Amino acid sequence: MKKSDKPGNHFCGNLRRREFLHTIGGGFPALALTGLMSQDGFLSKANAAGGNATTNPLASRPPMLPGKAKNVIFLFMYGGPSHIDTFDYKPSMYGMDGKTIEVKTFGRGGKKNEGRIVEPKWKFQQYGECGKYVSDLFPNVGTCVDDIAFLHSMTADSPIHGSALLMMNCGSVISGKPSLGSWVNYGLGSVNENLPGYVVMLDQSGGPISGAKNWTSGFMPASYQGTVFRSQGDPILNLRHVDGMAREEQRLLIDSLNHLNEGHLESRYDNTNLSARIASYELAYKMQATAPEAIDLDSESEETKKLYGIDQSQTEDFGRKCLLARRLVERGVRFIQIYSGGAHNDDNWDAHGDLEKNHNLHAGQTDKPIAGLIKDLKRRGMLEDTLIVWGGEFGRQPTAEYAAGTGRDHNSYGFTMWMAGGGVKGGVSVGQTDELGASAVEDRFHVKHLHATILHLMGLDPNGLSFFHGGLDEKLVGVEEVRPIHQVIA
Repeated sequence: MKKSDKPGNHFCGNLRRREFLHTIGGGFPALALTGLMSQDGFLSKANAAGGNATTNPLASRPPMLPGKAKNVIFLFMYGGPSHIDTFDYKPSMYGMDGKTIEVKTFGRGGKKNEGRIVEPKWKFQQYGECGKYVSDLFPNVGTCVDDIAFLHSMTADSPIHGSALLMMNCGSVISGKPSLGSWVNYGLGSVNENLPGYVVMLDQSGGPISGAKNWTSGFMPASYQGTVFRSQGDPILNLRHVDGMAREEQRLLIDSLNHLNEGHLESRYDNTNLSARIASYELAYKMQATAPEAIDLDSESEETKKLYGIDQSQTEDFGRKCLLARRLVERGVRFIQIYSGGAHNDDNWDAHGDLEKNHNLHAGQTDKPIAGLIKDLKRRGMLEDTLIVWGGEFGRQPTAEYAAGTGRDHNSYGFTMWMAGGGVKGGVSVGQTDELGASAVEDRFHVKHLHATILHLMGLDPNGLSFFHGGLDEKLVGVEEVRPIHQVIA
């Protein structure tokens, strides 16, 4: 008999002792909270601030902080873009190409103490009133720098794609933790009952390594996991109703299924997958009418489509995703993640071989759509409520990975990410890597600091937002207090 199966580890047939004590301990304060919530105005204020109280356990109270952002669009450059070739200007590296120097690196090739310099392959230009240097890879994003806060001293725990992706998306290198989008929706709830609160759009060449683990709800109810959307055709596969079945007939069928599932659920303690399935039938029924309208770009002007690069084959796919993200934000979707880069090295930013070919391709696909998204949100007065986050799971090293070629290995010691809108201070650069971009040396920030900043801007206390699981109050940022990056908060 396993320890977990022993009778002494359970109470009243279902609850473990620790869970029982936690539940009963919270019961008496809950009585007082119920009385408070019954007072006039409390629930209306809470719902206005936090969403739908019936679908979210935290939405019956206001956010813990005065958040400025209502939505997040996370532009995920999967594979690890090179910071020293994009936004982290290192003028001293020019002229050093091919020189072997002593520098400590750690990537998929292991730990090394020296390497051959690969100087930046693109020139940098100054943009905006802030005079920010941006690579020629991103001339369109360069025109938006006065709205962007650059974080040049990011660090992570792993230089390996799978675990680094989990760290960036879920706050831990161990799988099974809820993703950032799940935490945001758990904390704030949804403001649109006809669309998912958390949407993921994958690269046209496929999804990242580990797949759905990157948008999982982990130990939270399954209803908080991300929903994969497509930017063309059916937004969600298998969503269309059966041919020949009237909508009224489908409603009767779903009601019958829900009745059976709810009866099944009554005898099973905390079956979140079944609860989520019941909710998914309802949501899918509503989305049959709302999702096609949400992705219908025909109503957009030709000028808007051109702004996102939809009129050009190189930028059409990512441009559609960025424009769809704006439309979903308008319709109340809380968290949207768009991936640039698929599962294979040739299809993502993982430039181990030909750096120029790789980054010219992926920057060329994303530069104009990203700038279009920022400008479109700004002119519509939506940028102040929408937080945009750009970056990958790590950066790249200043030295070549192989004896020949220009490829760079992974670098989790120091890399760049940026944020815009949603209460972010524009035209600033925070933190610094060394003169080669090998590691962060000033204002070092961990992925957890980025997560804390996003939660803070959304009106959530990163050190107070928790979910009780396995006898512990789990948090996205972990057990130790993590401060937001206040240098970028307006």
